[in-house]
Amino acid sequence: MGLLWLALTLFVTACSAPLPGASPDDPVVYVVQRGWHTDIGLAVEDIGLPMAVLKRGLPGVRFLTFGFGERQFLLDRQRTVGAMLKALLPSRSALLVTALRGPPAMAFEAGDVVALHVSRTDLARIEAALWQEFETTSAGEPVRLANGPYPGSTFYAARDTYDLFFTCNTWTAETLRAGGLAVPATGVVFADQVMGMVRWISARHAAEAGN
Repeated sequence: MGLLWLALTLFVTACSAPLPGASPDDPVVYVVQRGWHTDIGLAVEDIGLPMAVLKRGLPGVRFLTFGFGERQFLLDRQRTVGAMLKALLPSRSALLVTALRGPPAMAFEAGDVVALHVSRTDLARIEAALWQEFETTSAGEPVRLANGPYPGSTFYAARDTYDLFFTCNTWTAETLRAGGLAVPATGVVFADQVMGMVRWISARHAAEAGN
């Protein structure tokens, strides 16, 4: 089913949404696979207002990654079958923001990181979609929940509802799609679906840049 979905997606996307060639000067959006989970990464220097508030107190940090998930599952860090099944029911969500001092390919397995060049306009759209996901206070500050599992990582309250049909990978696909990338979100549940599409987009960018 997964291979059939990917094949149909590639066919429809190729016929309906040609991709522009990438320029080395374009900003980069990183898509990171962490097992069954996917994150979106941005260079700190490319992050503008209002999301720039997340950079405060992080000297020397060069990249931030953003991951979506079920709130209690993330905060409790329980990996039992019961906790996993409960996380599939409609529930509150959270964002894990991780600060990196080096490129994502140095922090994670290089084969699990795909770099996509996007225009400044599309980057702004992706940032707007990311910021829209954060719950904020009346003063416009993101609602911090707890320290994350890694040094320099933080959990923040998110707006969307997490469930079986809207997972971390659905969220990643929708956020990338908001930036004009040809990533379908409908039917996306698994990390391999997201990574298959972004690797294809990256290959097409590379091919068109070489022409």
